Amino acid sequence: MDWYMSVLKKYTVFDGRARRKEYWMFFLFNFIISFAISFVLGLLHLGLLASMISMIYMLAILVPSIAVGIRRMHDTNHSGWWLLVPLVNLIFACTDSQPGPNQYGPNPKGA
Repeated sequence: MDWYMSVLKKYTVFDGRARRKEYWMFFLFNFIISFAISFVLGLLHLGLLASMISMIYMLAILVPSIAVGIRRMHDTNHSGWWLLVPLVNLIFACTDSQPGPNQYGPNPKGA
């Protein structure tokens, strides 16, 4: 949960680098929270209200998701614009970070 909160605290930080673990743990917690919201609201048969609550959550995490995605692209020494190309984005998100510092900052692994 620390990884999720760390991304939310840096929700407007589009520069720097994000480790693979930070990116994927945020993705995992985001998926779990979205699933839980949908499941609980589906059980309560709230219909339109459930859709609105889910949409509010999705809008709330939109900017942090983009920010951590851009930082993840920077960690692999690529521009954040690669987020717009889904397949390449996925490949870069799974790739290990560039060792040592790059044009976007020092390696977050500290190695």
